[in-house]
Formats: sequence, C-alpha cells, structure tokens
Amino acid sequence: MHILFIFVLTLCFLKFILLHHPVMKPYVNDNNDFINLFQPQQHGGSKADPQFTEKYFPQIMDHFNFLSLINATFSQRYLITDQYWRKGSGPIFFYTGNEGDIWEFALNSGFITELAAKQGALVIFAEHRYYGKSLPFGKDSFSLPQISLLTVEQALADYAVMITELKQQLAASACPVIVFGGSYGGMLSVYMRLKYPNIVAGALAASAPILSTAGLGDSRQFFHDVTADFENCAPQCRDAVRNAFHQLKELAERQDYSVIQSKFALCKPPSSAQDIHQLNGLLRNAFTVIAMLDYPYSTHFMGSMPANPVKVACQTMLSGPDLLTNLRNTAGILYNSTGMLSCFDLYSLYVECADPTGCGLGFDSMAWDYQACTEINLCYESNNLTDMFPPMSFTEADRDSYCAKRWSVMPRPDWLRIQFWGDALSAASNIIFSNGDLDPWANGGVRRSISPSLVAINITGGAHHLDLRGSNEADPESVLVARKTEADLIAKWVTMKPFGTTALIRFSLASV
Repeated sequence: MHILFIFVLTLCFLKFILLHHPVMKPYVNDNNDFINLFQPQQHGGSKADPQFTEKYFPQIMDHFNFLSLINATFSQRYLITDQYWRKGSGPIFFYTGNEGDIWEFALNSGFITELAAKQGALVIFAEHRYYGKSLPFGKDSFSLPQISLLTVEQALADYAVMITELKQQLAASACPVIVFGGSYGGMLSVYMRLKYPNIVAGALAASAPILSTAGLGDSRQFFHDVTADFENCAPQCRDAVRNAFHQLKELAERQDYSVIQSKFALCKPPSSAQDIHQLNGLLRNAFTVIAMLDYPYSTHFMGSMPANPVKVACQTMLSGPDLLTNLRNTAGILYNSTGMLSCFDLYSLYVECADPTGCGLGFDSMAWDYQACTEINLCYESNNLTDMFPPMSFTEADRDSYCAKRWSVMPRPDWLRIQFWGDALSAASNIIFSNGDLDPWANGGVRRSISPSLVAINITGGAHHLDLRGSNEADPESVLVARKTEADLIAKWVTMKPFGTTALIRFSLASV
C-alpha cells in the first residue's frame, strides 16, 4: 500500500509539473485532463516479430579506383533473418539502407517482414556507408578527404557486391532479389533497379523524391505541401501559424530578445539576427517532421510522435489567444515529447545545413549534409506567400557558398539527372513508386504510372512511407489496398525469368 501511495503521489506531482511548466506542458483536452500521446499501439500482422541477426560484411572502401587504398575494406553492418525463408528457392527482400542507423529502419518497416512470411523470403537490411556503425574510417570518417567516398554510386556498389556475395555464401544464386526502400532509401531502390537490373528483379520505392532531388520541379513545392497538411486539417490553423511567425518577426525587429526568450523558453536569450534565423529554422523544422510523420497511431521513428500529430499540432496552435506560446508548445511535440526539457537550446536541437528540411543531429547529420552538398539537390525555400513560414531562401548560389565553406566542395546540380535518368524512366521496368497524399515529399516523386511495370500508387491519408510500416488496426483502407497491390506485383516479379537469360535465349533462337 505504501508503494502504491508513493506511485500515485508521484503521478500527481508529475501531472502538476507537466500541466504548469511552460516548456513541459503536454497536450490536454478541453477538460484539462492529461492525455498520454505516446501510448504504444498494438502491432498487427505477424504474431511474432522477426529475429534479426546483426552481422558485418567486409566491404570495399573504393569500388571505382584500383589504386586507391589498395582495395582496403571496412565493416558494413547488415541485419538478416531467414525465419521465413524457403532456403535456396525463396526470394530475397533487400532493404537499401538510407541516412541513419539501420535498426531504425528495420524496426519501422514491418511490411517487408510480413510479406516475407507470406512469400517465403530471406530479409536483409543493409546499412548505408557513413551511417550508423558503418564508418569506413571510424571517427575520422567525416574529415577531409576521408568523407569523399560518401557517394550514391559507392553506396549502390556496396549493395550490389553484398547481394552477390551473400547469395553465393547462402547457396541462393537462383533466388530473385527485390529491393525496398523509403525516402532516400527508396531513391536508392530505384537506382539499384536502373543500375543493376542483372542483380535486382524489382524495386518498391516508397516516398522516394527522385524528381525533386534531381533538381526537377518547383523549389517552393515542399513547404507549400507542409502547409497544405495543416491547412487541410483546419484553415485557421495555417493562419495561426502564419500570424505567430509574424508576431515573432515584430519582436525581433524591436530586438525584444528577453520577451522572445521568455515566450519560447530558450536556454539563452537571442542576441542577433542569426539567432532569430536559427529559431525560425528550428520552428519550421518541427512542422516539417510533424507533417512527414502524420501517422494514425503513435510512433517512435525520427522521434516520438502522438497519433495524428498534425491534428494535435493544430489543436495546440488553436488552444488559446497567446499564439507565441502555442507555437512553442507545438514545436515541443517534436523537441520535447518526453516533457523533460526545462528549456530549448537553439543550436543543439536543430542544426542548419544544406538540407532545408533538416539534417538531424550527430554524425548522421554530417554525412547527410555532405551528400546534400554534392549529389542530392535540396534547394527548397519558404516564402510566406505559398506557405505559412517566414521567408527563408536556399538558392543554388546559397548552396554553393555554404558547401564550399563547410566541405570545400562544389555541388553538381545536374548529376542525379544525368546518372539516374531523371524523369526519362520509360525504358525501365519493375518499379513501384508509392506515395501518401499527406507526405510533403510526395510531389517530388512519381505520382502517375508510366507503364504496366512502372506503377505509381497514391495512398489517400498516407504519410511518409506508411505502406512500409507494419500492419496496424488504425491503418486506413487505402494503405491496405496499396500493400495488396505491392504484394501482388512483387509475387509476379519473383517468378519472372531474368532478363539476361531471356534475351540470350531469344538471341540464340534467332541465330539458328
């Protein structure tokens, strides 16, 4: 009884602190009742989660220079499970890891293992070089010139070599390979099918912005689409956000820095235009991530999010007349999901980089920043006309200047279009492009089918690569239909004869 009393007393104390602390205040309903936004949801699908084994593959550091490093290798991490595999005959489902720790993607891509259980597949999640624990030069990987081996081409070659050698080791030479990926990982899946069709039979590219990152499209589109998510939830929500940023601008013009510190619970008072720019970037980034992760259930991916976070954000923005306090609390959905921060540190919670949509934090953010300075085009801007955010431009000239100073490199804005076909994809085959209409990345990808084997799937009510996530009772019907279509196409692809073999047979018959 004493333990229970202490437990209840502790909960009451925590509730009081959470409800009254300016930074730690969580979402409350109209009755001022505490609501646990982050209660785990029941996971549907397979009864038992797959048991991944973490392994390391001796990977060549530089695939394209025989004199460089004398064929030195590094340890590339991958996760593997043969729990569902029909050994020697079942397909291989290979996730092309993207900009982060591979466990994050494995634990948030349950559709792949659910499909593996149905189709008897071996599942491999490969970590991208320079991310997670796959660091070619250890702690020196992010120094110059060591970071120069971080390219899309090197990453694709890593995956091609790993697939080829693991197939030999596992006596799986006859097993077709389907690659999967989400976001940048989805881009890599497309590129694998284009670059190595002799190795990869098909690709599922979820939320893959292969067009916008190749410099195709409108630089205003991304933040317009972030805004549209909140506007579609409630037009007055968009207006409240825009008005809050306007109030912040007026305070900054008067240099009322102490008021800004108080309103936003900053650890230190801002003291310059650069600090205000940083604050604007931090706030804009919160809305970006909330829009991307607008899932119908709570998640722990790229941070902790409540169910339907855009709705929660709009409720927070419209919770009272003090728009700046509402703006701070809305940003807290991302930056203070635990409610444990006593203040916001402008420069540790958000790092400005060559990706205006955010690079994240830590070593992974450095790697992505370098990629955004070389091959990946992310010159997106907000302007307060087509979106609800402060004008914050990021032109090609801005990118050139930043990247020269930060990494001593000059970006190649046309390279992805040259190397990976841009929008001229009609000669390709066996690729699924899936996008959710809630995802601000969607319009940077392929939204219309190009041919019977280049299929676009649009998911109503779907956020960032929702279809790759495991089954959940809150899933909209649209994603169930999308996954069924994807499963059917993949089942068809794995039974097709390899193109090279078919072509050789046809050539031989024509020669007789």
